[in-house]
Amino acid sequence: MGHLYYSNAVDPIELPDRLLAHIKVIVGTKLRRGESFTLSWKHGKEQQPGRTTLWLQPAIPLRFVFDSAEPEKLNQPVLKHMAEMANSSAGLTVDIDEEIPSFTETPAPAQMRPAARRTPVRARTTVAA
Repeated sequence: MGHLYYSNAVDPIELPDRLLAHIKVIVGTKLRRGESFTLSWKHGKEQQPGRTTLWLQPAIPLRFVFDSAEPEKLNQPVLKHMAEMANSSAGLTVDIDEEIPSFTETPAPAQMRPAARRTPVRARTTVAA
């Protein structure tokens, strides 16, 4: 389990390393741009029932601590989805009990299906007599 230290709180927030790695990328991107947003989650199965929301902004110090010495491989589709949520008015909401799917590589171009071709619509021209 990784730890997120928020502001000057002494007690960290425990999150799985894999989830914390994805959150770190989203938070870093948003805060580097000077964008504030919320991060929310329902409490885990081993915690008291409830939910937590943090207001994240560049002036609030954060520290990410991981149990693993090796960086997690990031899942690009999950990152994209998380970024879209963070950009919404509802903010980023994560499920701390759900496993993020393993990293999947993008298929090589030869393995990709060709895109459907569309014939452009052409305007008819009329010749005046």
